[in-house]
This record gives sequence, structure tokens and C-alpha cells, in this order.
Amino acid sequence: MPVTIRPATPADAEALLAIYAPYVEHTAITFEYDVPSVDEFRQRIINTLQLYPYLVAEKTTDTSCPEILGYAYAGPLHARAAYAWSVETSIYVKETERRSGVGKILYAALEKALKAQNVTNVNACIASPQVDDEYLNHNSIQFHEHLGYSMVGEFHKCAYKFGRWYNMVWMEKMIGEHQVKQPDFIPFSQIQR
Repeated sequence: MPVTIRPATPADAEALLAIYAPYVEHTAITFEYDVPSVDEFRQRIINTLQLYPYLVAEKTTDTSCPEILGYAYAGPLHARAAYAWSVETSIYVKETERRSGVGKILYAALEKALKAQNVTNVNACIASPQVDDEYLNHNSIQFHEHLGYSMVGEFHKCAYKFGRWYNMVWMEKMIGEHQVKQPDFIPFSQIQR
């Protein structure tokens, strides 16, 4: 299956929200309770693209329009200036595309874009069950481990959804060189030119 990666646009909001909504409604993968509106989701895309990559994976065939399979994006790890070279990553893949390799392709493209921005650290904040249940399992942690992330820490019973308490873990991966005179962070919009 040919998969192409491209930057998201505000026009993708409805299609990306269709991928995200089941995660909100049926899983504890996101701790968001309510599905955002299309307008709110569009604004999230716009806000992210001001500084960071927001990427879409599409399947293309000769007979149809491209089908969006998933998306990944980065955001600030923290607002303080000294954190500019560290980001938090997020990824959502269409339910029918889980374990298809799309997530790995998206994260590889995301890391490539972040390296071009001089980012050195990628961090993932991941929901973690105490025991696997129908809303959450350890697959996301295992996915990140497979991609080279390592466990940093775990917060216990810090999020409540579907009448259950869930943990949250932080995982990290170093993708760039840490230098005494670190090159400036470059906004994503500037590397797209």
C-alpha cells in the first residue's frame, strides 16, 4: 500500500476529527471527555502548525481520492524558553489501520521534521492502565518502546475516565545531539519553504 506523508491543513480537520473521535468516545487513550467541534479541531491544527509539524498519512490508489489513515504532531514540552529543543508527540491512527505500519511511518516522518527544526528530545505522555481493560491496554507503551523510546516515569491514578482511575507515563527518545552551543530552534513553517 503506497502511503504518503504531508503536512496537515485546516481543511483536514473534519477527516482527522473522524479518526480522533472514537478514541475520545470509546477509549482512555486520550483523557479528553468530549469530542471537540470541527472548528475547535481546525484551530488546534492551525495553532500547532505555527511552530511544529502536524503530519497526515494518506493511502493513494489509482481509482480513488487519497484516504487519510492517521496523523501525528508535536507540541511544546513546556512553555519556558529553555525547553525549546524538547517536544511532546502525539499520534492517532484510524482504527482499521492499527498495526499496519502507518504509525511507524508517521513517527519516522515526524522525527525527520523535528530534526530539521533542531529538536533534540521527543517525549510521549501515554495513558497507562493498572490492568488492561476494554478501554486501555499497554499497546501504546509497547509501540513507543519498539520505536526506541524509554520509560522516564509514571504518575499513578492521576486520570479518571469511564469510572476508572488510570496512570500516565512519560517516555522519551533522544533524536539530536546536545551541544554546548545549541543551534536555534527553527519553526516548522520555516523549514517548509
